Amino acid sequence: MLNTAYRIMGNREEAEDMLQEAFTDCFRKIGTYRTDSTFGAWLKTIVINRCITRLRKREAELVYVEDYSRHEMQQEEPQETAWPAPQVIAKAVDRLPEGYRVVFSLYLLEGYDHTEISQILGISESTSKTQYLRAKEKLKKILSEMHIHG
Repeated sequence: MLNTAYRIMGNREEAEDMLQEAFTDCFRKIGTYRTDSTFGAWLKTIVINRCITRLRKREAELVYVEDYSRHEMQQEEPQETAWPAPQVIAKAVDRLPEGYRVVFSLYLLEGYDHTEISQILGISESTSKTQYLRAKEKLKKILSEMHIHG
């Protein structure tokens, strides 16, 4: 759960705060837990929602783009042959703008689809897809600047 909070918040201290608040919420709302999902999935939802609420309080601005063409969204990317070390990638992800990092983390690292992300963040599905694509582009640029990505 800490990793989930960290990927969204991009800061260990804030992630720990969010996790603590999520556990408090969990104990307070334990009566609302339904057995149609696992306890872990329910807790993870609370952690993610707590993180998103904090980001919204910071008035994080997501880039809203409705007219990104399908062609641009569906372009294939060339396969890379050399991968940077995971800790290098993690540092690069931390350098992404907040909106990009949140969508990137929820989609790629947490396994949510764009429909779910749009509901969690209160954005359109196309905005989620655009944020994700731009996050990948920005991540490549950051890795390139770090002299890792060829």
